Amino acid sequence: MPYTCDVFVMGAGPGGYPAAIRAAQRGLNVVIAERTAVGGTCLNWGCIPTKALVASAEAFHTVKNAAAFGVSNPEGAAIDYAKAIERKDGVVKKLTGGIAQLLKAHGVTTVMGKARFVDQNHAEVETENGIETVEFKNCIIATGSESARPRFIPFDDERIVESKTFLAQTTLPSSIIIIGGGVVGCEFAGILAECGTKVTIVEMLDRLLPLEDPEISKHILRAFKKRGINVMLGVGISDIALTETGVTGKVGETTVEAEKMLVAIGRSMNTADIGLDRIGIETERGFIAVNDKMQTKVPNIYAIGDITGKILLAHVATAQGIVAAENCAGADETMDYRVVPSCIFTVPEIASVGLSEPKAVEAGHEVTIAQFPIGALGKALAMGEIEGFFRLISDAKTDELLGAQIMGAHASDIIAELALAISQKMTAKQLGDVIHAHPSLAEGVMEAAHAIHKLCVHQAPPRK
Repeated sequence: MPYTCDVFVMGAGPGGYPAAIRAAQRGLNVVIAERTAVGGTCLNWGCIPTKALVASAEAFHTVKNAAAFGVSNPEGAAIDYAKAIERKDGVVKKLTGGIAQLLKAHGVTTVMGKARFVDQNHAEVETENGIETVEFKNCIIATGSESARPRFIPFDDERIVESKTFLAQTTLPSSIIIIGGGVVGCEFAGILAECGTKVTIVEMLDRLLPLEDPEISKHILRAFKKRGINVMLGVGISDIALTETGVTGKVGETTVEAEKMLVAIGRSMNTADIGLDRIGIETERGFIAVNDKMQTKVPNIYAIGDITGKILLAHVATAQGIVAAENCAGADETMDYRVVPSCIFTVPEIASVGLSEPKAVEAGHEVTIAQFPIGALGKALAMGEIEGFFRLISDAKTDELLGAQIMGAHASDIIAELALAISQKMTAKQLGDVIHAHPSLAEGVMEAAHAIHKLCVHQAPPRK
């Protein structure tokens, strides 16, 4: 059947479905098309599935170390990986069902199928029942991205896989080579090592998590080596081949082999074959250029999420989607990327916001840096979570907070306080003056803020 709407959204991921709901909340008639599954990569094959597996790995870790807390475990602990995958699938199913119900409750019409532009006011959706046509006033492109599949790697989707394929497998490999030491590679390394897999990470650059502050890279390398993860930095992999028992490759002069290989080296944008050429929009490396209102060069066509090439995070896509939807409804909203928190669910967790030390110096700031160990907190010691630190970066002249990094338990939750502080241009003194609950992990924020001025009560003074 033909559809006519005020806003047509291409893609129901973490950018598309919030955009559709916000547009509907503003009284607009909305149609959304999704080619695979509501929730997109984030909910189905990314953020949520991996966090479900992180939770299973953490539960296993707790049980293995229960004796240290006075809890006897006479039968020992074992990971049932198939059950963990089953639980992961249940979490995903519940959330995707919830999103589908939210769209319906807000009056958004959902069409399952691949959408393509016909012209700047019409699209067609290829569904299992044939072609559906959509006439729209405004369109929001939210088609997202997929795991990159470099041609030099002989993927067989069984032993050599990318993250989406790996998450569908129900057996735990005895050993694995992970190509890429970025966020995805490091998260999977932590999960699998905790579950007992022998892990090797190969990263072409000279440090893990190269987009994070160098201090974070240094500490996560130390944490990984402590857990028995083999990390090979500053060299690529070549001569990848399938064998009867698994996969092999050459890292420099060293031959590496494992039961499986997980490739985690970037994303590929879903902007091909959606009819952009029919509306005069070109891409560069798959990215669509937009202004701060999320408009493309065609005023009634907006683009959000990974395909804009801004910051490839689900919560950024959501924020962009809401800005685009508001502007479709006649508002004058703009995106602000100054304060975007980033979370990495390794063990221990990592979270950051604002400027790293190199970026702050590059921006012309004279900086003051303070660090407070999480292990000095009473709550962390009681929890048995003593690995990590709180790190603040401030302007030496104005005391304004510029950036923050946290490594440790619940870092992804605590970073919100620092995002708020930086967005409101708070000084380190103002943050330190805020009374924090005791005992809590968030006290580390206050302690680090005091340490900026060398006034931290729970830290020994610097040696003279």
